[in-house]
Amino acid sequence: MSATIQQQIERRRTFAIISHPDAGKTTLTEKFLLFGGAIQTAGAVKNNKITKTAASDFMEIERQRGISVATSVMAFHYKDLLINLLDTPGHKDFAEDTYRTLTAVDSVILVIDCVKGVEPQTERLMEVCRMRNTPVIVFINKMDLEGRDPMDLLDEVEAKLDIQVRPLSWPISQGHTFQGVYNLYEKSLRLFQADKTKVAKEVIAIDDLEDQALDDLVGNHATQLREDVELIEGVYEDWEPQPYLEGRMAPVFFGSAVNNFGVQEMLDTFVEIAPNPRPRPTSTRDVAPNEPKFSGFVFKIHANIDPKHRDRIAFLRVCSGTFKRNTFYQHTRLEKKLKFANPATFLAQEKSVVEEAWPGDVVGLYDTGNFKIGDTLTEGETFQFRGIPSFSPEIFKELVNKDPMKSKQLDKGIEQLTDEGVAQLFIREAGNRKIVGTVGELQFEVIQYRLEHEYGAACEFQAKPYSKACWIESDNEAKLGEFRRIKANDIVRDKDGLEVYLAPSQFMLTMEIQNYPEITFHFTSEFKTAQEAQG
Repeated sequence: MSATIQQQIERRRTFAIISHPDAGKTTLTEKFLLFGGAIQTAGAVKNNKITKTAASDFMEIERQRGISVATSVMAFHYKDLLINLLDTPGHKDFAEDTYRTLTAVDSVILVIDCVKGVEPQTERLMEVCRMRNTPVIVFINKMDLEGRDPMDLLDEVEAKLDIQVRPLSWPISQGHTFQGVYNLYEKSLRLFQADKTKVAKEVIAIDDLEDQALDDLVGNHATQLREDVELIEGVYEDWEPQPYLEGRMAPVFFGSAVNNFGVQEMLDTFVEIAPNPRPRPTSTRDVAPNEPKFSGFVFKIHANIDPKHRDRIAFLRVCSGTFKRNTFYQHTRLEKKLKFANPATFLAQEKSVVEEAWPGDVVGLYDTGNFKIGDTLTEGETFQFRGIPSFSPEIFKELVNKDPMKSKQLDKGIEQLTDEGVAQLFIREAGNRKIVGTVGELQFEVIQYRLEHEYGAACEFQAKPYSKACWIESDNEAKLGEFRRIKANDIVRDKDGLEVYLAPSQFMLTMEIQNYPEITFHFTSEFKTAQEAQG
């Protein structure tokens, strides 16, 4: 049994692509699907002449805005391997979705725009990778544009992202004189042809850079390439996979995703060096992927993937054993058994039912409301997978119904959309008022759009003067009661019925923490999960 599991684990690579908005992440995702034969031609996302939208941006609002606001999950085959690719939102307002996605992958490809270099959002995403020692490959994109000097970019990546780098491919010039890339890993040359829809096939093996053939192919850029490679080999340590697997060193590739260039060098190296599915921490022990019994956790929930059917899909990362269709599994938080008749895998919008799935795979489970982000399924053992973050919102607005005839639709819609984790819902008991909290403004636009278009419920948001949500608890019932009375207007409950204090300002919050030492103020709702796990 476990021999089969081991073989399946060795065939799997599960990774996320992360970047600052507009660095070319969605375009790179498409090119991977192109190489994997999953799509036949790529439609450049920004190119209005090509009406086919990006394969991974499947929500209507993403098509309109051209940004990915929901993580897409895609599987494709490449060189006898099954690659599970999670494309993440680049926009900072959706960072929370990206952070959660990083809990479900074994490695990451980080895309950097060679014109803009390392941007603030890139630094934040990298911090999350460093917290988990996630192996990272860096792809420096848009080399066909006039950008920064490659050596300067490498220095900036090391300094700002606090990680050693090692180039494994090197650009031959850039901008309008961009000639191609030299693969330092394979010792081969690929010459640049601008082709947005097909795969560049021309690869020339050049073991010796002194070879006259190099001068014939790239003319006067040959001398510069020789100097650059000599410098790289002199300055950087020899390439070793171990520091990369430990999250200490990032291999770097250069290319132009929109022109499909330099992508294959990276993909070929990635499938060779990237880690297989790894062990995961839980509330009781670490779970190894080759254990015979199935376990997995939900890292994302998406309502209305198909707007014609009111379906909610919980995305589950398989962590150990074999997941089988129509088999009962233990939902450890609800302490009840569930089985799934139509578990699905995804190629962007295309869904197909799977009979079984293995560690590293991401399975979509049709959900009638049983799942919350972070929930664990097992074959009976009681534990919770750890480290799926939720954040205290920073912007709060009250949801106002513009059509009383549609109250039911609005209630159901906001309930389902906040289950996805893009926003948190708080209820003020007096008058049953709903306050939505998010980490960014853009989420309100997305929620408003989706409530109207998916649920037929027109609404608006009114800003509320709060700056922080704190979950409160205390053994001292008298003090808690006093706090409730004094702060009645600022106390709400979250979806699980937990009490939350909405602090008008950091100053007020600091004062309350000092005035009420008997009350514990938590900044995420995770404290409850930790207690349940211990209890």
